[in-house]
Amino acid sequence: MKASRMMLRPATHRLVTEVYGSLDYGALGPVYCYEGGNEFWRAKRGPCDRLGSRVAVALRKKLGRGGRSLYVGAGVAELPALIMETVELSRTVEPYNLRKAEVVALNPACHSIPLTFHPADAANAKGRFDHLWIVSVLNDPERFPHLSPLSYGRGNPLTLDPLKFGKERRSVRALVARCMGKLARPGFVTTTTEEVLWIAEWCHRHRVPYRVGKHQYPTALVGDPICFIEIGKRGKRSGGSVRKSYGR
Repeated sequence: MKASRMMLRPATHRLVTEVYGSLDYGALGPVYCYEGGNEFWRAKRGPCDRLGSRVAVALRKKLGRGGRSLYVGAGVAELPALIMETVELSRTVEPYNLRKAEVVALNPACHSIPLTFHPADAANAKGRFDHLWIVSVLNDPERFPHLSPLSYGRGNPLTLDPLKFGKERRSVRALVARCMGKLARPGFVTTTTEEVLWIAEWCHRHRVPYRVGKHQYPTALVGDPICFIEIGKRGKRSGGSVRKSYGR
């Protein structure tokens, strides 16, 4: 019994393996790499399955049956969590991804689950969700090239363009506001440790209690550690393990 709590159910694991085996990695190569896409996926396919399943097992302990999850920027790495929620918890999952080429490659491999990725902005999602997944989105170096280096502590004061940085910061805050506005309370957010401060800032602005979990889980593609945040749960001290002041 203890072992089953530490791994996906056999049927779920088979589905995850089948989906990864059905993906068109030739089409996915250019989505993730300027060159060397085939080599990239030969190295990352196994870790995506293994590390993604570890995160899915941890997430299973946090979520209830029959709820709704909004996945922002979901792709190949999110497959184990998405499949687990659908198959093991009978939850409704809505994954959004602005990379249309990735969506085109993902949906045919997921048709039997069924699981459908939406090539649109997650702000278009309707209704309320009790779980928000937003991993390696708010610090994406392609979308936010001036903000991302600062997220990783690599900002260069000599080359930083404050106007472009300010524009990207406003975009990130707006994205967080749109997504957090769809989250029911109490709820959960899955994000990376580098992105926690954006969620925390929103909570401080809206006087919503939150608690950042102590456990972290490595990711296969980007390497940013994933953590879980409880949002709006009464009896929890606002701020949890985060002790920072956020400027406006």
